[in-house]
Amino acid sequence: MAESNETQQRKVNVAVLGATGQVGMVMRRVLDERNFPINNLRFLASSHSAGTVLKWRGRDIVVEDVAKADLSDIDIAIFSAGGGTSKVWAPKFAEAGAYVIDNSSQWRMHDDVPLVVAEANPDDLDDIPRRIVANPNCTTMACIPVLKALDTHFGLKRLIVSSYQAVSGAGRAGVEQLMNEAKAAVDQGADKLVFDGSAIDFPKPTKVVRTIAFNAVPFIGAIVDDGSEETDEEQKLRNESRKILHLPNLAASCTCVRVGVFTAHGMSVNAEFERDVTPDMAREVLKDAPGVELNDIPTPQLAAGKDPSFVGRIRQDQAVDGKKGLAFFIANDNLRKGAALNAVELAEIVARKHFGA
Repeated sequence: MAESNETQQRKVNVAVLGATGQVGMVMRRVLDERNFPINNLRFLASSHSAGTVLKWRGRDIVVEDVAKADLSDIDIAIFSAGGGTSKVWAPKFAEAGAYVIDNSSQWRMHDDVPLVVAEANPDDLDDIPRRIVANPNCTTMACIPVLKALDTHFGLKRLIVSSYQAVSGAGRAGVEQLMNEAKAAVDQGADKLVFDGSAIDFPKPTKVVRTIAFNAVPFIGAIVDDGSEETDEEQKLRNESRKILHLPNLAASCTCVRVGVFTAHGMSVNAEFERDVTPDMAREVLKDAPGVELNDIPTPQLAAGKDPSFVGRIRQDQAVDGKKGLAFFIANDNLRKGAALNAVELAEIVARKHFGA
């Protein structure tokens, strides 16, 4: 019977742009794992990666050069190729008839482009004026399933977040920098760092702006030109959370820190609410929240390779009067839910809403 239902289900033609990258690799895996209703699957990339052969479900798919590809007959295109590429190609795919799910920051704050987390605001995909949908930043993504559930019950008012972001968020170059620096430290006797941070002759940083092995670097992105001294990475959490949660006046501040972890971001969160909330009340809400899993001590290592936003260390925020504040910690895989999984979930929603798949 299951096979018959699958056969009757309408399927869609899907293209993945940026298929050879870190996130693209996870997207391919997630599309397979979730049994996405695919009729035809195409992989596209820049001319540099064109011609690469990628396996998917036991068959070989040749990566196409997007600049030479026929964009017709694509129902849904999932992008993970950077903002500049998306700025050029998302409108072209849309003009050719595809719905574009974009992972970059290019379209997130456009009023006519839905910015969506599957567990929070799927109804925003009822109308997609430009046929482009934006995926949030990975730090925002990790927090939203937790914040949405708490906001629904207690009314989110104010948010302070410190992020502890893995090097895979900086791409393969970030991973390679951590590997090379960690090897250099181990080879030279990493315990020398106990007494002198300059005791190791580290390689010159190649992606993260300072040495990242056995270190924490409080600078991600670029300083914005508005006098705030914030980085664009730090402003994303405030701006994107307001849009996704439909809370235009949400007070939010974030400090983004790169840490010597390969994959999965951690977020220390202080949240203030309109109504009283205790840790037990929060746990009762979060235990059934979609995309959330309670854990006493959530860590990046626990989260790496898994779907949920793990949340724990839930306690009353002693800096907030009464019982209107909570402090907690979130860990989430930045490559998986932080990018690939949510993009595929959004594609599933679009396929259902706009193609009946």
